[in-house]
Amino acid sequence: MRTGETVKMSFDHIYTRPDPRAYFGTLRELDYSIPELAKPHFRRLISEYREACGAPAPTVLDIGCSYGVNAALVKYGATMEELYHRYADRDARQRTRESLLTRDRELVRSRGRTDPVRFLGLDASEEALSYALEAGFLDGAVHADLESGEPTDEQRARLDGADLVISTGCLGYVTERTISRILGGPGGNRPWMAHFVLRMFPFEPIAETLGAAGYRTVRHEGLFRQRRFATPQERAGVLDRLSAAGVDPTGVETDGWFYAQLYTSQPHPPRPARAGNRPETRGSK
Repeated sequence: MRTGETVKMSFDHIYTRPDPRAYFGTLRELDYSIPELAKPHFRRLISEYREACGAPAPTVLDIGCSYGVNAALVKYGATMEELYHRYADRDARQRTRESLLTRDRELVRSRGRTDPVRFLGLDASEEALSYALEAGFLDGAVHADLESGEPTDEQRARLDGADLVISTGCLGYVTERTISRILGGPGGNRPWMAHFVLRMFPFEPIAETLGAAGYRTVRHEGLFRQRRFATPQERAGVLDRLSAAGVDPTGVETDGWFYAQLYTSQPHPPRPARAGNRPETRGSK
């Protein structure tokens, strides 16, 4: 592990393995829980979108989706504790990648989709996307780093198929550049959005980008635990950053946890319901 410019520990190595065992094994030790806390809010937003836009099976774009965690929770009713057992217990360490995939596919088949929604994953890790697609958690994927460049024409078509955009902690590393490229400029797609953003990162630049595109953003009440600090150095660095930004960490991050806030953004006026078929969204390189 290393500490980057953001003062938050870097766990880059756990996102590029061929299966999720390192991911869940590492994050379990830190009580990583934000996807579980986010799940009811995502489900509520999906339901509100269906009612407002008449879309029975909307497509959700998950920024920084890694191994399809949010899709597993929202579509198939999994819990973080269940996923920790599946990938971090002793039995998981003895399995092959194909054995893990077979078990995941059985979960997908046995439960069906608890919520009729399609998930499109956006991530810079080809390994994580490949696993989530093979397991059946994701319906499609865009392998891209939109911080560093524009999407290809094929990726643009896939991104334009999104009805909602969500994230659980990647904004801050991912900036308004990615959000702007998802929107695609004037006349582009205008999906609804819900982002859980760590308090150490300002949301204003993203809110301004969305505002210029005709969005209204709401910061919701409440704070959401993401994970415990990995080291005393990480804790000290985060507290210093919060104080420098004018955010009081007393009784919040001083307790030893990262905390996130929920922001939802919707275009105004709301866009009409889509007509016709959606583009195919399996893999994209």
